[in-house]
Amino acid sequence: MNIQLSVLTIGFAALLSACGGSSSSSSGNGGGQDVTSETPVTRFDMANGCYALQSEQTEKYVVANNSGFGSSAISAAAGDAFFMQPATLGKYLFYTNDRKLLTAQGGPVSGESSASDAAIWTIDLVDGSDSFTIVSDSTAQTMQVDESGQLITAENASGPATQFTFAPTTNCTSYPEMPTAVSGETFKGNGVDKPLIGFADVHTHMGMSSEMSYAGDVGPSAGGVLYGEVINRFGVDHALENCQDFHGPNGIRDGNNVLNMTPTETHETKGWPTFVDWPRRDYLTHQVMYYKWVERAYQAGLRLMVNHGTNIKALCDVGKTISGKPNSDCEDMSVAVKQVKYLYDVQDYVDAQSGGPGKGWYRVVKSPQEAREVINDGKMAVVLGVEVAQVFDCGVTILPGGMEQRNCDKAQIDAEIQELWDLGVRHVYPFHDIDSSLGGAGIFSGDVINFLNFIDTKAFWKTTECRDYPVDEPSVRTPGTEMTTAIPGSGSDPLTQALFDATGGLTPLYPPGKRCNARTVTDLGEYALRALMARGMVIDIDHAAYHSKDIMLDIADEQTPAYPLASSHDAHGGLTSDQVVRMLKNGGTVYPYKGNGIKHKEFLEKLKFWRAKAGISDSDQILGLGYGADANGFGGHPGPRGGDSEPVQYPITLFSGDDWGPQFANFSPVTVNMLVIPESGKYWHIDETGMSHYGLVADFVEEVRLEGGKEALDALYNSAEAYVQMWERAYNRNGN
Repeated sequence: MNIQLSVLTIGFAALLSACGGSSSSSSGNGGGQDVTSETPVTRFDMANGCYALQSEQTEKYVVANNSGFGSSAISAAAGDAFFMQPATLGKYLFYTNDRKLLTAQGGPVSGESSASDAAIWTIDLVDGSDSFTIVSDSTAQTMQVDESGQLITAENASGPATQFTFAPTTNCTSYPEMPTAVSGETFKGNGVDKPLIGFADVHTHMGMSSEMSYAGDVGPSAGGVLYGEVINRFGVDHALENCQDFHGPNGIRDGNNVLNMTPTETHETKGWPTFVDWPRRDYLTHQVMYYKWVERAYQAGLRLMVNHGTNIKALCDVGKTISGKPNSDCEDMSVAVKQVKYLYDVQDYVDAQSGGPGKGWYRVVKSPQEAREVINDGKMAVVLGVEVAQVFDCGVTILPGGMEQRNCDKAQIDAEIQELWDLGVRHVYPFHDIDSSLGGAGIFSGDVINFLNFIDTKAFWKTTECRDYPVDEPSVRTPGTEMTTAIPGSGSDPLTQALFDATGGLTPLYPPGKRCNARTVTDLGEYALRALMARGMVIDIDHAAYHSKDIMLDIADEQTPAYPLASSHDAHGGLTSDQVVRMLKNGGTVYPYKGNGIKHKEFLEKLKFWRAKAGISDSDQILGLGYGADANGFGGHPGPRGGDSEPVQYPITLFSGDDWGPQFANFSPVTVNMLVIPESGKYWHIDETGMSHYGLVADFVEEVRLEGGKEALDALYNSAEAYVQMWERAYNRNGN
């Protein structure tokens, strides 16, 4: 998570004052279509199929009538055709040709235009038969046929539940859905014992959602500032509908206005299917990881994704004020755990769309061996991670005089690591943005983040000179930043008023020039690092204070063999050439914050320099270069490459052509078309918009080819293998 807040010193306060797997494309056009369906054998087989519903009681088919629906049609062709849209595993929406949903009323079943929980039905197979029971989620009553043949819901007073069969039919109206605009069968691996082919995004936040559960009862992420959902039981038109309820009329309450320093800015709030103003690469408070956008990237070769549960309590508390959602959960570990659990809901949802448990392209993995198996099967391995300000609930309060009150001890650290391990978390940030009992955060914003640090810890950062580093060599990020010494705003808004009340308007004076955090790894921090290493977890060095990174590397060097560390998105706080070389020698990985194709090529040149200095050849360690998109992480996304670049031309052909090496020889070509929504004509061209949302990652692959050719493509598609090799070096040493 990368909060780009250095521009917020005035805008933040002003705003607060102003506001109180599928392998082919899905058209999603909602029109009458022939949908290929087969007679279902399990309760999952109806997914996205077209069926007539036959009552075993009457042996007739369901069709609409003046009172709702009845079982009166004598053939499947004469009955209504229902498009079976999965709400999640084993639960469905029955979608009619006139765009209605079968809805339970505690009596006659009706057809309603608006989706509700009363339109969700749980389907179960009757043992020993090809018949199914259908139960309303909202009333818990069974779908039945009454004495007059009318379709109703009622309790089963006696005897077995009413049973139905699903007969394949045609000419359904398909349920609205975001297209992927990709055609062709995406590739599988060359064998589980062969190097993985596919690229890796090692830093993203797919758990960030305006609602973190299938059932709709957990609450939002980020204090309710971020709008939009990764999945929704009622589909895209609910997941990405109008954002007005979140962001206010014309978006006037949108926290993104802070980033633009234009507190009275407005935007068109309409979402699906027109998307007039959002998603956009610089609108950070709108969902960019709707699952179909991620699927588009997967079809282009994304094979490993690290998804971090994330939160910064102090920022979340401010977000609650902006969004007007005072009851939002803002406790770091609580929010992170909810987000991680939500990713299992996402897996279930993708499975449901794909025909049942385990059939989806989105697979949570808990070991590098599982990752190899999943990726070889042509699916995407999802590694769970945590990136929060107070990991393990290890916050700290700095008391007057410099004494500190710690909020955790060794026993709590052990218990929290065990809870995360049991949940499936395998990638952890020990530090993030705010100082903690474990140590200091990397300073990359000398103003608002410092004030958030004060809100959380009751103290501003203490800084020191940044140690020397090889200035004539490339860095991932140069250490330190200029520190601001004034409180932003006048005190007339909630944030700065709290600061004035707490400090009397007095803030620390910092020397001129770039400064680094004087707080480094504490004794508890060292204990936590060693405990994470004992479990074989991936430890991310990003967001640690610059000098803390040296200590982390010292501890890693002490292990036998040396422990690999990861840098996943440009190492906030600084990561210099000497540190990168140490990481690479230990088998670590260093991936950049995601840029466009030009930036990716530039970082590849840096990586080659560091590897040469470390004495690492391609035969020693595979040359792989993925990225950390930080999607949904409030960090921004890359823009277009510019007018001098060779343009991206659609359709794009992947895995075929002169720049695609012999490792792709057995793969069929995949065609990436420009992403267009047929219902509205809305489109995204990467040369015009940059990365407006995650679906444009597929188009980014072509940018990489145009800028770097075969060498850059090879490094990109080696990046999943490089990450898994690093994970194996950590995971396999301790008997996991």
